[in-house]
Amino acid sequence: MKDPVKKKVEDPEEIAGDTEEISSAAKATARAGAKQRWKPRFSYSWIMRNIRFFLFLAALAVIYIYNGHYSDKVVRDINRTNQEIKELQYEYKTLKSEVMFRSKQSELAKAVEPFGLKELTSPPMVITDSVEKK
Repeated sequence: MKDPVKKKVEDPEEIAGDTEEISSAAKATARAGAKQRWKPRFSYSWIMRNIRFFLFLAALAVIYIYNGHYSDKVVRDINRTNQEIKELQYEYKTLKSEVMFRSKQSELAKAVEPFGLKELTSPPMVITDSVEKK
């Protein structure tokens, strides 16, 4: 086959014949490429050879979903526990302030008055033993 570019223009029939050969070769290459494109890539045997990989991917997907649900559950538990801690802190502070209020001297005097106990107005007396030890 002669190169059509280097041919002289004197013989136009030969140039036409060479271009037909080139275009038919290009068409054949295009058809082969089209066949290759439309060939099924996933055959039964290929899938069976890679079944372990597919099962591995499925297991990873299940673990990924489980991990998402588990993390949501843990976050909910943490939030609930924080709420309980806040409530217990409020209760502790309330009870502590109540105890501090009731332990004041004036409040104690009011609380023991029904029992007949009264606050001392004179200082306490010191009792000593008259017999001295030698």
